Amino acid sequence: MIIAITSSGNTLDSMVDPRFGRCPYFIIGDPMQFKAIDNSGAGRQGGAGVNTAQFLIDEGVQILVSGNAGPNAEQALKSSVIRIITGVSGVVR
Repeated sequence: MIIAITSSGNTLDSMVDPRFGRCPYFIIGDPMQFKAIDNSGAGRQGGAGVNTAQFLIDEGVQILVSGNAGPNAEQALKSSVIRIITGVSGVVR
């Protein structure tokens, strides 16, 4: 099971970022092994959430953990197999 967590930094000790489409990093992996990936869509003028949703779909993510996801991103994620868990805060670990 591949999990993606929105993160303000590139380590497991970083804080969960409250934003989905504009978070600087995703911590992605299964419960045993994680990696940090830059969110290249964070700086987009528009469509950051939908672009980022497609990125996670392409990565094979099955669960997204975030503080929040905008309505367009949430709709894109719900059209995939990704389960969304929002309202999360604190340290990624």
